[in-house]
Formats: sequence, C-alpha cells, structure tokens
Amino acid sequence: MKIAASASGGSLDAPIDPRFGRCAYFVIVDTETMSFEAAPNTSITAASGAGIGAAQLVASRGVEAVITGNVGPNAMQVLSQAGIRMVTGAQGTVRQAVEAFKRGGLKTAPLPGSMSGVFSSGGGRGMGMGRGMGMGRGMGRGAGGGRGAYTYQPPMTVPGPSPTTRGQEEEELKRRLEDLERELKEVKKRLEELKK
Repeated sequence: MKIAASASGGSLDAPIDPRFGRCAYFVIVDTETMSFEAAPNTSITAASGAGIGAAQLVASRGVEAVITGNVGPNAMQVLSQAGIRMVTGAQGTVRQAVEAFKRGGLKTAPLPGSMSGVFSSGGGRGMGMGRGMGMGRGMGRGAGGGRGAYTYQPPMTVPGPSPTTRGQEEEELKRRLEDLERELKEVKKRLEELKK
C-alpha cells in the first residue's frame, strides 16, 4: 500500500508534522517494502488554500492513505473525493507512524459534515471556547478550559474523481460503510459514558 505521511523532513526518521496543509514534506512510503520518496510540500507558503493544494499534491502521487496529525475540512473534502483514507493522531517519526498504521494503531478521520466531532476527546491545545486543533472540535477541552458545542458544517462540494467502474464504486461504498460503523461505535460508547 502506498501512503503519504506529513513530515518535517524528507526521510523515514523525520518527525511527523501534525499540520497536513503546511507540513514541509510528504514522505510517500510503500508499506510492504518501506521504500520511500520525499515530496516537498509546494503549498507550505500559500497565502490560502494550503490544505487543498497539499491534498491535490498527494492525490496526484497515487497514494491510498494519508498519515498526519490533523486534516482541515477543505483538505479532508478533497482527499475523500479522491478516495484517500485519512489517518490522524500520528506522532513520532514517519517510520513509527507507518508501523502504528500497519498495526491498526491510528484512527481514521471522520468524513466532512459527519457528526463524529460531537464526541471527540479533544486534540490538545484548545482555542479558548473548547475548539481544539483539527479533530478536537466538540466535547474536547481546550486550553481555555471551555467545553465546545458541536456546530454542523455541511459538506462542501469540491470537484474530484468519482468511481468510474462498478468495482470502484463498491469499494468506495464499503470504505464509507466502515467509517460510518466506526463512527456509530464512538457515539454509542460516548452515550454509555454519559449514562454513568
């Protein structure tokens, strides 16, 4: 499987950069052989649209998944339209993150416009009103000490490739079903926690 990791350097031993759109490099790794190539992120200095540009860059490299710390909603929409799986919460080096990915130790990011942000445990640094960085929106506690409220954001329409064959459409639907089942589990778990 070919994956792209957001990194601060161009090697397997470079630290994961938690910023998808403004990372310095994408280290593109073949998970079976661990061979890699480093692609400089040409969107790092963009005044706006860095996430979209970065998503288009990795999509053009034919990757099946992205490993990063956080993915913004615009980049998330482009990646999901391209059928690229988004794996968030990565830390350590690129090599460590790829190994964690192979073991299933990283979580797949929810799709844009989904409700999974409601019960997020927070992503660390908050922005005052409980809005954490990236996936920390929702019930996450920010450094400001507040608890945020979920705000529904309708999915954006971004042109992208759509499945061209029946098999590709079936694979995309299976991937979406897995994401929805995972999200439903999180909601049920959080409901049980709230009952206690």
